Amino acid sequence: MEAFFRTHRYLVEHTNAPVRRILMDEIDWSQRMIGIKGTRGIGKTTFLLQYAKEHFDLDDKQCLYVNMNNFYFQGHGIADFAGKFYHSGGRVLLIDQVFKQPEWSRELRRCYDLYPGLKIVFTGSSVMRLKDENPELNGIVRSYNLRGFSFREFINLKTGNNFRPYTLEEILADHEHIIKQILPKALPSRYFQDYIHHGFYPFFQEQRNYSENLLKTMNMMTEVDILLIKQIELKYLTKIKKLFYQLAEEGPKAPNVSKLAQDIETSRATVMNYIKYLADARLLNIIYPVGEEFPKKPSKVMLHNSNLLYAIYPIHVEKQTAMETFFVNALWKDHTVNQQGHDQFYTVDGSLKFRICDAAATGKMRLQPDTIYARYNTEVGKGNQIPLWLLGFLY
Repeated sequence: MEAFFRTHRYLVEHTNAPVRRILMDEIDWSQRMIGIKGTRGIGKTTFLLQYAKEHFDLDDKQCLYVNMNNFYFQGHGIADFAGKFYHSGGRVLLIDQVFKQPEWSRELRRCYDLYPGLKIVFTGSSVMRLKDENPELNGIVRSYNLRGFSFREFINLKTGNNFRPYTLEEILADHEHIIKQILPKALPSRYFQDYIHHGFYPFFQEQRNYSENLLKTMNMMTEVDILLIKQIELKYLTKIKKLFYQLAEEGPKAPNVSKLAQDIETSRATVMNYIKYLADARLLNIIYPVGEEFPKKPSKVMLHNSNLLYAIYPIHVEKQTAMETFFVNALWKDHTVNQQGHDQFYTVDGSLKFRICDAAATGKMRLQPDTIYARYNTEVGKGNQIPLWLLGFLY
């Protein structure tokens, strides 16, 4: 146990989180069982260590961080370890990559039942379905999603500001006033393209080639997260990767499921399942017409965030595609985004119509009063025309 405490102390002491994630204040920390899901590379480990740093002294042995990558756990269950920690005075156990442990959900249930004074906060892949696939956790776990950096978090990091997030209602009702609070302190246009290219994943702060690091991360998402958690045989990995590349190369549009099934030599149903797995891994976003959902055929499949565009197919990134990808990703956290067939506009929350367009083009368009125009290549807005970058302040 002492070795685990030494590792915990070292990691917490050397944790540097220059941007405090908004999820830290959204979680109900009074709960005894908290699950934090997120895609690989999004900062889940740093998030756990930052929580420990904010709430416990370095030498306080009531809190302990452990990673299931540690070979110790190949011979010891989570519940047995938690019991030793609990009986030695431990009260908060932070478990990283919980899905690496066999029977992890049953082990967590045992902890919950056996140690009523113990709080467990664990991280897992976005591919995991905590309650649907693990009925023993129903009613006892609160699940949260940690997302990549928003444009707000990115610009705060780059400028040293502390801009707050705004709700969509606030932005639509008061965007002209909100912009006046931001522009004197920072020029979003100076940072927006950098964010589109390399600002979503926190590891852009590391002294490594970002695209190479992102490609490595994407491969781990498919090779480990999807195959391991969904229990897919290794021989099908090349089919999933080929499907993902073809969807990325084709750009955002309705997938030709029959052709894709033929290309990767599998069934239409399997293609749709693979697309769903890739979306669960936060590699794709699936857009449906209003009122429809999986397993219906989507009206559009697009990459989950704009950084992926530049990592996969950098020589052919269209500006409009990058801007629409940013829009869907920014809204995805708290809102439902739909699109019908070949419509030029997106429907948000079933009723709001959004069109993403170049600011230079709106002067030539007949603007519709029932449509909100999210414009790029501008820092300001007026009426139903809002700057697209401001939607990056939703979280």
